[in-house]
Amino acid sequence: MYNTIFEEIKKYDKIVIARHIGVDPDALASQISLRDAIKLTFPNKQVYAVGNISSKFNYFPRLDRTPEALDGLLIIVDTPDKKRVDLPSLEGFSKTIKIDHHPWLETYCDLEYIDDKASSASEIILDFINNTEMLMDEDIAKYLFMGIISDTNRFLFSTTSKTFRLVSELLEKYPLDLPKLYQNIFLRPLKEIRLQGYIEQNMVLSQSGLAYIIITNDIINEFGVDSGSAGNLVNNLNNISEVVVWVMVSEDIKNNLFKFNIRSRGPVINTVAEKYNGGGHKYAAGARVSTMEDVNKLLKELDEVCMDYIDMNSEV
Repeated sequence: MYNTIFEEIKKYDKIVIARHIGVDPDALASQISLRDAIKLTFPNKQVYAVGNISSKFNYFPRLDRTPEALDGLLIIVDTPDKKRVDLPSLEGFSKTIKIDHHPWLETYCDLEYIDDKASSASEIILDFINNTEMLMDEDIAKYLFMGIISDTNRFLFSTTSKTFRLVSELLEKYPLDLPKLYQNIFLRPLKEIRLQGYIEQNMVLSQSGLAYIIITNDIINEFGVDSGSAGNLVNNLNNISEVVVWVMVSEDIKNNLFKFNIRSRGPVINTVAEKYNGGGHKYAAGARVSTMEDVNKLLKELDEVCMDYIDMNSEV
């Protein structure tokens, strides 16, 4: 499949690379590294990495302005379903390709490469470059490394022997400044650390092992953060022994949404998230709802999933 994708890239002089809404470091890293690898390999091609961006990811290069004419080849990374693509339209392109590491949700591109065993979209792009005639330089290597460590949370989640092998080979070839790259991804401002303390003091823990907290707009303003920052703190609750599923619900008043960031130590959660405008991996998923009624419904379903998981494992 990699060679097929490479042959499609060779065919087109204009290539647009998109990814999902609610950008994260892996989506950005895979998108930007693929753009820059194509430009390095084929200097005469017009290649655009497009989408909305957050200032907190200023350690990545700038994205491109979306071209007025959406045509040529479209490559979408890190996005399992059409509704979450951060692009005005998928119409007008001669060919569309999806490259993703999430479990399959729907087919919406002409050509789709899905490896749900990969740790990240960045790992797939690294493997793609290694197995084709694509070129890479130290900057591209840097972006890919940051994408991988972000989506695996320092190689804690979804990491396989292949992940370690690819990263090891990358580090042998490129002298990356690892402390700086880790700081880019994981260093947090004091206001987020104080919010983390608030979360730990005020989270609700059910008898089934579901831990959650609803970060309202008032709380977001009190601590001087944004809704995205609140959601990104979800991984900090992964070491509590009494918790099997943990959830950050953050109010996004600008878009009239409540955003769910959900993590699990056993129960499968992505099938629940898919019912609420979301999805993801078995043990790491997200969702978006517009009413407090749906917030409570989703939390109730997650609590039931936790209870089923505990019942099933108590019988073993």
